[in-house]
Formats: sequence, C-alpha cells, structure tokens
Amino acid sequence: MKKIIHIDMDAFFAAIEIRENPRLKGKCVIVGGPPNSRGVVSTCSYEARKFGVHSGMSSYQAWNLCPDAIFVDHHFNLYIQVSNQIREIFYKWTDTVEPMSLDEAYLDVTVNKMGEEDTVKIAQLIKEEVFLKTQLTCSAGVSYNKFLAKIGSDLNKPNGLTFIPPEKAKEVLFALPIEKFHGIGKVTAARMKKMGINNGADLYKRELKDLLMHFGKIGIFYYYVVRGIDNRELITNFEPKTLSCETTFDKDVDNLEELLTVLHHLSERLSERLHRKGIRGNSLTLKLKYDNFQLITRSCRMQNNTYICEDLYKYGEQLLIANWDCSRKVRLLGLGISNLDNVTTNEQLLLPL
Repeated sequence: MKKIIHIDMDAFFAAIEIRENPRLKGKCVIVGGPPNSRGVVSTCSYEARKFGVHSGMSSYQAWNLCPDAIFVDHHFNLYIQVSNQIREIFYKWTDTVEPMSLDEAYLDVTVNKMGEEDTVKIAQLIKEEVFLKTQLTCSAGVSYNKFLAKIGSDLNKPNGLTFIPPEKAKEVLFALPIEKFHGIGKVTAARMKKMGINNGADLYKRELKDLLMHFGKIGIFYYYVVRGIDNRELITNFEPKTLSCETTFDKDVDNLEELLTVLHHLSERLSERLHRKGIRGNSLTLKLKYDNFQLITRSCRMQNNTYICEDLYKYGEQLLIANWDCSRKVRLLGLGISNLDNVTTNEQLLLPL
C-alpha cells in the first residue's frame, strides 16, 4: 500500500506578504489588483475569506464584500524563491514529488530517503521544517492514494494534518459535501445536487452506468474515488504543452471595445495561472468562435518568454484587431500560450487537465 502526502501551503501569497510586513497580521489582506482596477484576487488571508472573498474573484467585487481589506501587489519573484525553499525540503525525503503549483505538491514516501515508516510523522516533520525555514504554515493530508491525501489536506486548514487510513475512507467521503470532492467543480456539483447527489453517501449509491450516462467518462473517476479507489501514480517529469483561458458570452458580441475589455480580463486570468504554476511561454494563440459556430485560431510568437499580463494583452490585442470580422458576432473568445518553460527550477510543474 502506498504512502502519499499532499502538502498545501496556507494562503501562500498572502502569508508571505504578512511575513514581510507583520503589521498586516490579523487583518484582511488581499493579494491582487487594486479595487479600482480590472484586477483579480490571487489569494487572501483567512480573515478576508470570512467575508466571502476568494481567489479568482474580481478585485472590485472583493472590495465590495470587504471594504476594509488591505490590497497588496504581487511579488512573484519572492513567491518563487520561497517555493523553491519548500521544494528542497520535500526532496530531502523523496524524489517522487509531483508539484501542482508554487504552493502545493504530492509526495510518495512509501520508500523514502530517511527510512521512516510512519507517514504521519513524516508529514509532521515536513510541516515543522517548512515553518522553521519560512515562518509559514502548511496543511497536510496523509493517505494511501492521491485523491484521499488531497481531501485530507483540505479538511483542517489552516495548519492542519489529517490522516485517512483505508478503514476510515468511506466515513470521511460519505460525509463530505459533493462540492468538496476534488475534481468536482461548481457546475458539476450543481448538476449533481439537482440529481439528489449532495454528499459522498449519495454519490456512492449511484451505479457506474448511471454516472457514465450523465457525466461521460469522468463518471468512472467519480464512481471509484467515492469508494476510496485511486490508482494514479505521481507524475514527476510531466512537461506542460499549453495553458489557456476562454469565455463564452451570454449574448453574442459585435463590439470591438467590449471584446478588448474581455481580452484584457482573459490576459489577467492567464497571467495569474502562469504565475501560480511558475511557468511562462512565448507562443500566443487567440481563439474566436463566431455566432455560426465557425472557429478560427491565430497565433504569433512573442519577443520573449513571459507571464506578464500586459505582454499577453499587447500581442492578443494585435491578433484580435487583425482577425476580427466586424460584420459578424462573436460567441466565444479565448487566449492561450504554449512553448512553455519553468521559471522555478528544472523540475516541470503539472498542469491540471
């Protein structure tokens, strides 16, 4: 049986900013664009989360929810530096590390460099060393597969450590709200609730053919993970090929200014995802789907590898203006980047499918 640990830093960007400026401790701290900009929230302190603020939210909306919040600009070079410090601690224990982003990773310690058999003890020692070297806390999930380890790290944040052995897997999963299942997003969770699937116990009652009929092949994943089964191996050398963001309009758009505004928002989203993954690229692709469902893609090579929002927008703007057909309405707009490399270490980071 495998021994898997999932480590997730607690409010990583915000925690670093508070560490650098102790006067922010205990306050509502939001890392992202200022509220009077078109920026988005990268992360926020737990004090701000109590007001409903979360990552990916527009800065303006976050300010409305939490008007007393302190908005702090990103310092990504520092985040990358701290991430590398944490990564070094992981590799002291095992070379089988699957980084998911700058602030989280899976570790397979079934066979580890220290010869330690107690997985919970390993997780606790890692947490202690992370705090000693960075003054930051993290949460850990310990179990026999990736899915349960991830669930465990989310259960007792911040600064938690949760062990889910085989005999307790069903107890934990049956009580878990369906939206808390890793891999089930908001849209899918809403669909499941309409079907009467509100938690793991409800999901367990569904037959495989039923889940396949409603959710396609991903239904196989849902069927097995609620039974505590996840045979995925850790991926240690995965090389991402592309990263993209897109939006489908509620009403088709024929106004260039509106399209450019959305393009800027997509550039911010794409930049944020690149930052969080610690990667950059130099081949930009614009995706346009017109109201008759005709899809066109246009690409260009940027001057340098980048993850900077304004660089992405500058090249995306040129592609959009050059290829927009003013006589037609646009149904979907997307922006992607490829030819990626890693700006943290030589280790490649995993991008979620």
